[in-house]
Amino acid sequence: MSGRRESAPVDVALLRDWPLPAPGESKDARGRVVVVGGSARTPGAVVLAGVAALRVGAGRLTLVVPESIAAHVAIAVPEAGVIRLPDGRGALLTDDAHDELESADAVVVGPGFIEPGIALRAVAEACETITAPTGLALDAFALGVLPDLDDLVLPAETVLTPNIEEAGILLGHDVGDAAAVVGEIAGRYGAAVTCYGEIAVADGRRWHVEAGGPGLGTSGSGDVLAGAVAGLLARGADAAQAAVWATFAHAMAGDRLVTRIAPVGFLARELCDELPRALATVG
Repeated sequence: MSGRRESAPVDVALLRDWPLPAPGESKDARGRVVVVGGSARTPGAVVLAGVAALRVGAGRLTLVVPESIAAHVAIAVPEAGVIRLPDGRGALLTDDAHDELESADAVVVGPGFIEPGIALRAVAEACETITAPTGLALDAFALGVLPDLDDLVLPAETVLTPNIEEAGILLGHDVGDAAAVVGEIAGRYGAAVTCYGEIAVADGRRWHVEAGGPGLGTSGSGDVLAGAVAGLLARGADAAQAAVWATFAHAMAGDRLVTRIAPVGFLARELCDELPRALATVG
């Protein structure tokens, strides 16, 4: 069986009994996040993911993006370092990018990619490069290529952040209800999964976040969630804790914007701004 009845409701009391690792007193203590993604058509996705990672408390940020948008992204996020993805065939990631992945505490792959071939190579190279205890969050096209990577071994602390359509791609069939499939996805890929407020891990544990609403269904919202997951992984949370806390913070950020703006019409960038306040509601 599956469904919300088997899921633990996520509320402030549950999170206070499951506190995040102490953030430390320096940016190095709060962890380094690397976001790999972007395209000329969708340059903002990596910006949203990176800013979200910082907003939940990560200390350092590097954005690995195509050369065509590198300068624009660097200006948009002055807090981040930027590494350029080369044009052409062969290895996707440069030596500098591999060095960043090796020293990262958490990596996000996928936001803003629009070509499956590039996404596939990025996922494969990232998984070959990062080592435990580095966490990994996969989003967007990086999820869609997973069924084509039969021999891929995901890091132990991996979080998948599919929408309903991407959940269907991961399972190879249409999906109508996130609650019915998150456990199956978690078991198939050996990862934590968060989809529309439903969270599951491979060992069978399940959670449900009741907060949030239709306003979260806005362009870039998923990038914010993936970045928040990575930021918490960088701070030392394991995959399950990062998925639960990030999903709660993302939903609570939406609820705060409903109160301040309207039930729909707020922007993903505004979700980033509300993340610290959403986490502060837990204390």
